[in-house]
Amino acid sequence: MDDRDNGFFAAVYSAVARIPRGRVVSYGQISAMIGARGAAHQVGWAMHRCPDELPWQRVVMADGAITGGMYADIRRALLEAEGVPFLPDGRVDISACKWEGIDEN
Repeated sequence: MDDRDNGFFAAVYSAVARIPRGRVVSYGQISAMIGARGAAHQVGWAMHRCPDELPWQRVVMADGAITGGMYADIRRALLEAEGVPFLPDGRVDISACKWEGIDEN
């Protein structure tokens, strides 16, 4: 069984799929959204195996830092293309683009 088929990973991916363009959420926010408060590290494992078609770049650290090792520059470029603002120190300006998990239609 692929990890992406388990219920936790599926819930993470469902939440990630809903993040609007130009908005970001933290790993901890996703864990709370799916009813697994305190499971930010496990969300990170799920994101490490995230399907490419999901907006994986929109999940950042709670302080706006970008993770992703060799993909960090790609993540930043994708976020910049969406209009996500950055602070002078290179972190996402969370106060300007944090998504609270409420559909904005």
